[in-house]
Amino acid sequence: MLKEMQQEDFIISKTDVKGRLTYVNQIFMSMADYTEAELLGKPHNIIRHPDMPKAVFKLLWDMVQNKEEIFAYVINKTKNGDAYWVYANITASLDERGNIIGYYSVRRKPNREALAIIEPLYKQMLQAERSGGVSAGMKLLTDILEEKGVEYNEFIISIQK
Repeated sequence: MLKEMQQEDFIISKTDVKGRLTYVNQIFMSMADYTEAELLGKPHNIIRHPDMPKAVFKLLWDMVQNKEEIFAYVINKTKNGDAYWVYANITASLDERGNIIGYYSVRRKPNREALAIIEPLYKQMLQAERSGGVSAGMKLLTDILEEKGVEYNEFIISIQK
């Protein structure tokens, strides 16, 4: 079953530098069907859905570890095996010296028209990853962005509007 966020919902989570959850809000727990005790200290990828291309996560990690903000469409998996889509904004949390101390993510309901673009793209990327690994999925995404003449965040933000 596909769950859907409400328009006014914001899913918020924080992780340590290794990606282990240190904070989840009530909407996160409700959408993911987990309790706070089941989530805190666990890797954020506890909710990773198999339909999510690994190349998107590679790009995400590369950018946030470089202290760059990233926007992404993500399909997540609930404890019960259901799925839900989010439009995510992820940033690094920094200490007073500028060192990364964790990551902060805010997710909201994705635009339906954006998902009509993202879902087939992710299917193509998954197919490429099955035959050629993460690098093949990344190449497919990079080629599409170059063809459109936009950077990743620019593309993602433009289809959410």
